[in-house]
Amino acid sequence: MSGQAGAAAGGTANVTQISFKDCTPAICPYDKSFYMYRIDIVPNAVFTGMFSLSLILFLAVFIFTRRGGTFTIAMTLGLICEILGYVGRIMSWENQWSENGFLIQICCLTIAPAFLAAGIYLCIRRIVFAFGPENSRIPPKYYTRIFIPCDIVSLVLQAAGGGLASAAFHTGKSTTAGDNIMIAGLAFQVFTLLVFVILSVDFCINTLRRRRALGTAALDQDPELVAIRRSWMFKGFLFALALSTICIFWRSVFRVAELSKGWEGPLMKRQDLFIGFEGVMITVAVWVLNIFHPSICFGALMDRKFGDDGKEKNVDIAQFEMLPGTKPSTAGSLTTDAHDSSRNTSDLERGV
Repeated sequence: MSGQAGAAAGGTANVTQISFKDCTPAICPYDKSFYMYRIDIVPNAVFTGMFSLSLILFLAVFIFTRRGGTFTIAMTLGLICEILGYVGRIMSWENQWSENGFLIQICCLTIAPAFLAAGIYLCIRRIVFAFGPENSRIPPKYYTRIFIPCDIVSLVLQAAGGGLASAAFHTGKSTTAGDNIMIAGLAFQVFTLLVFVILSVDFCINTLRRRRALGTAALDQDPELVAIRRSWMFKGFLFALALSTICIFWRSVFRVAELSKGWEGPLMKRQDLFIGFEGVMITVAVWVLNIFHPSICFGALMDRKFGDDGKEKNVDIAQFEMLPGTKPSTAGSLTTDAHDSSRNTSDLERGV
């Protein structure tokens, strides 16, 4: 982040130093602004509209299906951050030397994919149950127990780094410490996504290998799960989730590379790369899940409760009867049995 901008005034002979906050396009070149290029309003407006429509669709599906609440929350938070980020860029288009728009976009666009990744982590558990937990190297419940906390750690590091960098900028101090923490959060997000991809590919390979060896016995034969696996919507959802994961992973790698050279690094000057690897990637990531929404593809099974063995959780009546205070005493049972026997005898005498 720069605090001063030089501008030529009255010819090349006289050079006047102008305060960064006092810069305007008339006296300061755009490469001396926060962005180091002239912001193109069109792609930023398009991304704002695309993310806004995507948010409306996610909320509409939840309202009509009442399924996938946690997934919807994760996607909603991510999309709100995306929308705010591009609104910040539109604000900066009016004045590229104003820090408000710049800070809004850098903070919101940095943390938004962490929420979207959380939505993906919530989906993989359902996929494992759909094919059978025995095909997974780890129990299904650990996909969320491992990756969601890692996602939160990444989110906290990015937010903390952005806050420290912003505070340092306001006080005229070096933003290096905050920048490094932000990069650490992004790097940890990349590592988490990489481990997730490796485990997902491993699950896919194990499922295919066991299917070739055991046939249909390798998969859960629950009729509802069999029907879901055969549906073209579910098959499309698998492709959509894989594509969404790749897009978020690619975007996160780019973001680490972009920030690794500081705020004046060579990648920071490339608006074309930002549009392609930030805006387009995240747009594809959310829209494929709009089209193949898990609540629609899974149907009623989206919120079905499974045990670790993949079976639906039910109340065990036998265990319930053995709970202290729920099973009648022996004396009470004998009295009841004697009463029932007497009643049955009377009924027989009456010819009932």
